[in-house]
Amino acid sequence: MPLQQFTERILAATLTAGLLALAGSAMAADVMTPDRIKSAGKIVYCSDISGPPLGFFDENSQPTGSDIDLGTEIAKRLGVKAEWANTPFAGIVPALQAKNCDAILSQLFDKPKRREVVDFVDYMYSSQSLLVAKGNPKNIKGLEDLSGIKIAAENGTTIQSLVEEQNKKFAEAGKAPAQLVVFPKDNDARQALQTGQVDVYGTTYESAAYFLQKAGHIFDIGGEPFGKILTGIAIRKDDPELKAAIQAAYDSMKADGSHLAILKKWGMEGDVLN
Repeated sequence: MPLQQFTERILAATLTAGLLALAGSAMAADVMTPDRIKSAGKIVYCSDISGPPLGFFDENSQPTGSDIDLGTEIAKRLGVKAEWANTPFAGIVPALQAKNCDAILSQLFDKPKRREVVDFVDYMYSSQSLLVAKGNPKNIKGLEDLSGIKIAAENGTTIQSLVEEQNKKFAEAGKAPAQLVVFPKDNDARQALQTGQVDVYGTTYESAAYFLQKAGHIFDIGGEPFGKILTGIAIRKDDPELKAAIQAAYDSMKADGSHLAILKKWGMEGDVLN
């Protein structure tokens, strides 16, 4: 490539990056942080920090993951710090309503029933999956294969509800139900599979893929991902100013590419919102 053409391409790429940064900065400047958040100097997120790669504790007992990165960057654009209230998933919406936190950031699925009690700022897609022992000895390909099978799930999760719905179908067909074992934390459910207490661990596809990457000699994924759904940050309905601020902060991240960069960092770029 001629030197002049190469130089022109470098200059064009630099200009584009600069324009994106300026656009992101301009949008971030439009974020109107509520006075109470400003005064506190922080935004508190309720999060069940037990489901990698979205939220988990690292070897130094510090919260990490894609949700943690997202919440930290949103806080930065609000001009405050992020603080995390580790909360069991089954009680996470009541914790928000009780004002134990300002928002929920914990791979919370945007469902119609939840929209009746909280507002959402959607930021990614999620799916469900079934993690099984290496070699898939029970030949699990989907929910319909769980008759008589022991499956672990975290309390209050979508996969728990899906298995309960599948058990109704098994009952109508005269088949044995899935033996659902519910745990208070997602990592407890995963540990049950790892120690052979159950045959299947039901979780999000993102978590299943993470464990397959980290321990492919132990685990396999049974069948294809299912139940694709929008995932969002939840805010109390009586807190429209905070919702608008979080939406503006997220929009600025989407515009300057920083949210996509977070998803890529954690191998989740396939979950990006279009």
